[in-house]
Amino acid sequence: MELTELERQRVEKLERLRALGIEPYPHRVKRTHTVAEAIAALEEAEASGTEGPHAAIAGRLKSMRVMGKVTFAHIEDGSGTIQLFLRIQNLGEDTYELFRQNFDLGDFVAAEGKLMRTRTGERSLLVERICMLAKAISPLPVIKEKEIDGRVVRYTHFSDVEERYRQRYADLACNPEVREVFRIRARTLAALRRFLDEHGFIEVETPILQPVYGGAAARPFVTHHNQLHQDLYLRIAFELYLKRLLVGMYDRVYEIGRDFRNEGVSHKHNPEFTQLEFYAAYWDYNQVMSFCERMLAYVAEEVTGSPVIHYQGHEIDLRPPWRRVTLREVINEVTGIDYVQFPSAAALASVMKSKGLLARDRASWGYLIDKGLLSEVEPKLIQPTFVMDYPRDISPLAKAKPEDPTHVERFEYFIGGMEMGNAFTELNDPFDQEQRFLEMGRIYAPDDEEAHPMDEDYLRAMKYGMPPNGGLGLGVDRLVMLLTDKPNIREVILFPHLRAKS
Repeated sequence: MELTELERQRVEKLERLRALGIEPYPHRVKRTHTVAEAIAALEEAEASGTEGPHAAIAGRLKSMRVMGKVTFAHIEDGSGTIQLFLRIQNLGEDTYELFRQNFDLGDFVAAEGKLMRTRTGERSLLVERICMLAKAISPLPVIKEKEIDGRVVRYTHFSDVEERYRQRYADLACNPEVREVFRIRARTLAALRRFLDEHGFIEVETPILQPVYGGAAARPFVTHHNQLHQDLYLRIAFELYLKRLLVGMYDRVYEIGRDFRNEGVSHKHNPEFTQLEFYAAYWDYNQVMSFCERMLAYVAEEVTGSPVIHYQGHEIDLRPPWRRVTLREVINEVTGIDYVQFPSAAALASVMKSKGLLARDRASWGYLIDKGLLSEVEPKLIQPTFVMDYPRDISPLAKAKPEDPTHVERFEYFIGGMEMGNAFTELNDPFDQEQRFLEMGRIYAPDDEEAHPMDEDYLRAMKYGMPPNGGLGLGVDRLVMLLTDKPNIREVILFPHLRAKS
């Protein structure tokens, strides 16, 4: 790997340390306190009127200011930042010069000494010993370097946003606000689990590699098992396996994990994403709606301290009850098209085109409603909204409405102008389910992303008896976008998928 001039200079320092018998990547480190623990210990000593205790801390050098025989630096670990106060009279001339000439910003170091406050009141460690833990060869991204009696380096964001995603490790290292996004993500996952666990759900794990993909309308990734000579699919949803568990007498199950969909990338889509799905026996979509709004209000309050959040300039109130509106009503409200008045795909496509809306050729009636008309509505649904009752031909796993067999008991829910998830009163009649799979095969070409393959084993499971149930899917990444006020899904995925560099 070719090195830059700055990297070559750092390699020279590394070699100089080794020539002096100092290992720049030692096996072990002495550490008695995190930075946060050290600060707490100092404040406790000050409160009791005693001297600051000794501490050994470790972390990354974030700033250095050399002032002759005194150097001020800052060291950061996962818990916080504290100043290092280095004096030649405490370290000795040799160690002080070794530090000054061979340590750089970004290096991981260990420092030991007495906790104190400087005359300016800053909490500090008066360093008696310091050693290298890991020499950083590549300098972290900086906005500018300015020499003032030594050097001061100010860290900032990458100028190239895509490079931040490609080098997330460096992005995290120099941007504490980015680290906070992923702490919020972790708290979000914990809160979701806590709410589900407290309501009688059991967390399970289902296959990622599947012989038949299903449970959603998406094109899968295909892989091959060499030993079995069998093509397999990375799952696009958990649904069909989770509902098998209802047959096996678990009343409430959920899974949080990765789904994989071989489709486009956008500010709301990543080919690999985190999903929550749950299924509850003896529920319908009305009970799922009530549970969903309570769960998301709880998560927001646990994570942000309030069920009222701010997203892209909007104040959004997640407290129940949320607005409930049928798909027909909300589309008519926004586009002026009452789609039930156009019961064929050709008629609906014609009226859509007359209003300047895109209508894919040879698309089904349900596809035009969902992908064409609903896409006009979605950006306007800022406050939490349940949009209910979807066309049957795009909902092969949901029960038909008793009073209207052209529609099913399905809802999608929208917050901040984004679809957040999908839910059904789940179909549990094996013969109806088989007919739906056959219909999907006739409506869609085999390579169409809306097609749903026949799953014989799932039908076999249903024939043993599946209780009536309601289920829900939630896009975890989009929920984290809401809770962190981020407009792009790549901001909340540690390592998002990016086009390969040429």
